[in-house]
Amino acid sequence: MAKPADLEVRLGVTFKNAELLQKALVHSSYVNENPEAAPESNERLEFLGDAVLGLAIADELFAAYPGQDEGKLTEMRAHLVRRDTLANAAERLQLGEELLLGRGEDEGGGRSRPTNLSHIYEALVGAIFLDQGLAPARDFVLRSLEDEIESVKDGGSPLDAKSRLQELCQSRFQSTPIYELVESEGPDHKRKFTVEAIVDGQTRGKGTGPSKQQAEKRAAREALRELEQ
Repeated sequence: MAKPADLEVRLGVTFKNAELLQKALVHSSYVNENPEAAPESNERLEFLGDAVLGLAIADELFAAYPGQDEGKLTEMRAHLVRRDTLANAAERLQLGEELLLGRGEDEGGGRSRPTNLSHIYEALVGAIFLDQGLAPARDFVLRSLEDEIESVKDGGSPLDAKSRLQELCQSRFQSTPIYELVESEGPDHKRKFTVEAIVDGQTRGKGTGPSKQQAEKRAAREALRELEQ
């Protein structure tokens, strides 16, 4: 784990109660292996953070779209609070490096697992809410999800890059993209995967990431940029 001050700089939040920050980083697998060091995981904070996150996003969308119907607002909120959106935000903040994991979970790639990343993000939202209240928690959510929120406001598709690429390929080429793993390197606990997105028989994008899923998303984004040009 990084020094708390380093993490707080990345988060843009200085905690009054450092124990809340520490608790937000504890995965259940760590508790199972180290019950005396960490008697409680971040799951309760995750539960609370999920509710605070939903409120913050709903409030932002409600204010931004005074004439929009409930169905569209619900669709946009669902996109912004979904697992992969939160995992991407957690990845930008390098939260995977801060997770306290059990040895098996760590060696199995737990630091890059989207579910773990989205859960630590929600737990941190809950911790900020308990430490400082709703306004700072809301500010963190809007700041850390700024790109995704602006994309939705600008009329961007609520679909992720892989889904958007599949729709485009089916429409333009009557086929689906193929993701081919071209390289895998590094130790088991810190793998790096490189994937190519093949569209209509041609390589259109390449992506690298700590998991095959992340590498595929990045390859899809690159392929979309090329095809949409």
